[in-house]
Amino acid sequence: MSVIIRIVRMDDDEAPEIKEHFLGFLVASQTTGLGLSSLILNRLEELNIPFDDCRGQSYDNGANMKGKNKGVQARLLEKNPRALFVPCGAHTLNLVVADAAKGSTDAVIYFGNIQKLYNLFSVAPQRWAILKDHVTLTLKSWSETRWESRINSIEAVRYQAPNIREALLEVRDKATDALTKVEAQALAEEVGSYRFHICTVVWYDILHQVNHISKLLQSATMQLDVAVDLLMKAKTSLTRYRDTGFSAAQASAKDISDEMNVEAVLKEKRLRGTRKHFAYEAPDEPIRDAMKRLEIAFFNVVVDTTFESLKERFESLGEMRSRFGVLLNFKELDGEALSNQCDELCSTLSTEDEKDIDEKELALEISNLPSLPSSDMTTLQLLSYIHKKQLKELYPSLWIALRIACTLTVASAERSFSKLKLIKTYLRSSMGQNRLSGLAIISINHEIGKQLSYDDVINDFAIKKARRQKF
Repeated sequence: MSVIIRIVRMDDDEAPEIKEHFLGFLVASQTTGLGLSSLILNRLEELNIPFDDCRGQSYDNGANMKGKNKGVQARLLEKNPRALFVPCGAHTLNLVVADAAKGSTDAVIYFGNIQKLYNLFSVAPQRWAILKDHVTLTLKSWSETRWESRINSIEAVRYQAPNIREALLEVRDKATDALTKVEAQALAEEVGSYRFHICTVVWYDILHQVNHISKLLQSATMQLDVAVDLLMKAKTSLTRYRDTGFSAAQASAKDISDEMNVEAVLKEKRLRGTRKHFAYEAPDEPIRDAMKRLEIAFFNVVVDTTFESLKERFESLGEMRSRFGVLLNFKELDGEALSNQCDELCSTLSTEDEKDIDEKELALEISNLPSLPSSDMTTLQLLSYIHKKQLKELYPSLWIALRIACTLTVASAERSFSKLKLIKTYLRSSMGQNRLSGLAIISINHEIGKQLSYDDVINDFAIKKARRQKF
């Protein structure tokens, strides 16, 4: 398990800055909500970090993490009701794409063919050399867990389909094994088919947009309000793509087919091939047109499932943004609405004994804010503006609320596991847990690591390892 804390660093001379600090990898011997929550609390206690100061928690979408009754977030909320749970945006977006792919049998078959392409060439150096002779961008294996990263495996097919088909035909001609000849021939026919081109264009368009948003959500400086705005734009873009995407994909697929110079073959086999792979029969009104079947059974299913999953999975993220919405939309509120939203925010950040901010003071501070340089500032920009103008003493409640809002989003846990793959290789298979976690901390927090004195570290190491005792 990767543990990361997220703070807003405050320096008198510099602007407020969102910082994330990696605390190490922990061995999770028990994956229950009780076991994982105890592991987190023990780690914070070891580092003398009081959990009562926590105002947010973010995890992936496992039931043991986000469970409402016995999950980690529920158990930690019992200890600190102000540790608000915000689901991991990057991981949630990854599950959105996974839902879309699993919703259509045709999509599952398509990704299976993509993997078969990679396996055919990568299994032997001679075949890989043939592929590299024909393409500039090589094939890549898609990830089983990071769905949006599958754009890397589709990109080569999207822009080099004719070259890949020629490489497959060369493998077929040079292969001595009958099974290899059959597999290469079958994949060459598949890559040259019109339906395959349509699926490639559709998936590339969807994954290209999702991958861009996913990278932004994994940014260490990402804020809750910005994340929600990005997801709203993604929903709007999907709505537009639903109306014009399939016709545009057909046009792009036709260009690819024309490049392969197989128009005659497509005219003869297009409907037969499409019926074979994308058969769809409505119970009341059978659809006879092959392209219409492809649009209904593949395109509509993938886009609609993506849209609905995006809407459902990010509902809690939008709800959390609405609680802190008064920090962004206060210019649009009248006196009563401003007071009500300040009350809601203050109750969110309060317990029976303590509260972070006072609702009346917050409403008064917001109503007395000076003219801002922009009408659509983010929470971090507004915080930086107050710091720059040296107004934090005049707006203490707003100052605290903005700092809390800046920490309520996903941490960089997704990136820490990418670093783990680079450190824990087959050459270091016998590495112990303490050394692994220590190297990861140094590598991820490299900015702090550069400030360490090598001489002090060497001296401490020498003293601990010295065998000769001084009397």
